Amino acid sequence: MFTSNVWGGGLEVQGEHLEEDEKDRNSEWDRASLLRQQQIHEYHELDEVQQSWLLAPQERKKKKKYIDLGCIVCSTTVFKWAVLSVLIAFFVIGLPIIIAKSLPKHKIHPAPPDNYTLALHKALLFFNAQKSGRLTASNGISWRGSSGLSDGSNLTDVKGGLVGGYYDSGENTKYHFPMAFAMTVLSWSVIEYPHKYEAINEYHHARELIQWGVDYLLLTFNSSATKIDKIYSQVGGALNNSNVPSDYTCWEKPEDMDYPRPVQTAYSGPDLAGEMAAALAAASIVFQDNTTYSKKLVKGAQTLFAFSRDPSKRTRYSQGNPYIEPYYNSTGYYDEYMWGAIWLYYATGNTSYSNLATNPGIPRNAKAFQMNPNTTIFSWDNKLPGAMLLLTRFRMFLNPGYPFETTLMQYQNVTGLNMCSYLKRFGVYNFTDGGLIQLNHGKPASLQFVAGAAFLTNLFTDYMNTSDVPGFYCGSYYISSSALRDFATSQVNYILGDNPSKTSYVVGYGPKYPTQVHHRAASTPDNGVRYSCTGGYRWRDSSRGNPNVIEGAMVGGPDAEDRFVDNRRLPAYTEPTMAGNAVLVAALVSLTGSGGEGISRNGIFSGVPPLYPQSPPPPSPWKP
Repeated sequence: MFTSNVWGGGLEVQGEHLEEDEKDRNSEWDRASLLRQQQIHEYHELDEVQQSWLLAPQERKKKKKYIDLGCIVCSTTVFKWAVLSVLIAFFVIGLPIIIAKSLPKHKIHPAPPDNYTLALHKALLFFNAQKSGRLTASNGISWRGSSGLSDGSNLTDVKGGLVGGYYDSGENTKYHFPMAFAMTVLSWSVIEYPHKYEAINEYHHARELIQWGVDYLLLTFNSSATKIDKIYSQVGGALNNSNVPSDYTCWEKPEDMDYPRPVQTAYSGPDLAGEMAAALAAASIVFQDNTTYSKKLVKGAQTLFAFSRDPSKRTRYSQGNPYIEPYYNSTGYYDEYMWGAIWLYYATGNTSYSNLATNPGIPRNAKAFQMNPNTTIFSWDNKLPGAMLLLTRFRMFLNPGYPFETTLMQYQNVTGLNMCSYLKRFGVYNFTDGGLIQLNHGKPASLQFVAGAAFLTNLFTDYMNTSDVPGFYCGSYYISSSALRDFATSQVNYILGDNPSKTSYVVGYGPKYPTQVHHRAASTPDNGVRYSCTGGYRWRDSSRGNPNVIEGAMVGGPDAEDRFVDNRRLPAYTEPTMAGNAVLVAALVSLTGSGGEGISRNGIFSGVPPLYPQSPPPPSPWKP
């Protein structure tokens, strides 16, 4: 049978081949069956991973469940985790807080003040006891009252006279030269360590003491003028070997003074004017928060310094004056030029002052680089060690570069050598067997010089630590900053009682201290009785301790053999001074740990504008 083929060509079906075709089809199906069986057999030979691929059932996607919390809708899983987190936070944070709140409360007391803080509180009170002028009950010294209210009353150019200021020591004289030095040093200590004063609640007290002093200094010259021709340099005093009633021949407390108190006038005196300028300039930084008052102090300082620089007034203020020369004689004035100039620069930022302080002629005339045992002693008469340390600070923290660098580097080198000279290993100064350095070469009343050296060494240590400088060289010997700290600590500890006699030389501090302080007000009873000039001798000559304890007064101190005589008639041992207590206060605040360690790095530079060092001049042209 034939039919058509749609793909083209013929299609023939032959009957005789049907049976064979059927057989072939059956055999093909059998082969398929065999193939399937072979595949199944091979499947059983697959590894477990492959079997899992083939046999793992497809997971059904579970429908997420949600919780409607009203304001939000979240899944149950998130909700469970959130609840679990809250529970964990409660047990880790909340539960301890609840337990702590439920326990009895114990008030945490601040750490007790260290010995330096305790002594510092008392040392500042000495200045309250030395005040002259009109006092109120707030002064805090019950046995002191108003005094010296007629001082300078005969002066026609000073309205109200020269009322105020401080009595210098156990006498009732107001020496303006050491008084100004004391105010400069007090201000310096407040500028460097304001955080410490604040920590012990003495910041406002210290400022009040400084203001009392500088307000008085403003009365001693025409502070409203830009040019002056004189300064009142002293109130009271006496002539040597005179029997005329005076501060020296009479033993009366200030409230009972009934003898003439002459006023000394300096028509020349770069030393006095330079020191007073330093005092006012330093105080202006202390009171920079009171702009009007600070500017008033700066103006006065500039007027005084202009007087000191007048070529026609280059005679020492004490020269030839019998009321001053035997007591507070000045040996030079170029140290006051350096000292006053750097303080005025810090107060004003005026580079004319920094130029003067670094002028090579100033240290040359001051003999600053000669390094003799007298120039390294910081005192009311010699400001060189302090002035060079202030200029070293200028280089260490501001690094002004040219044109100051050469002189500043010399100042820093000599400052380091000054510090070396205080160390026992170098043998520049003798030490007592008890460990006290003899800066005044064995002469009496040494403690004021010792306290000054302790202040400078510890301050230099703080400068180095703040600058991350671990030490310096004394020649070929490396000296760590801690060595200077140890020196300062040992000397102040000696003053406070760590000495062979176990006596504290700060009155009122420690279990044993001088009781017969050479001091008219402290030795005369506050009993309402007025004692005459000679009637007070009974209290001067009494073998009993003073009826009034003049707390904080640092006396003259022991001799070169560590011996101390507690006798009112021996002022070399028992008389305190303004200058001595000022450097003691500075040393104590530098050492106390109250308020933290270190200095106020930039407070002293508040008046200095940003520095843009000049480029050095180009080298001269090369010549063949």
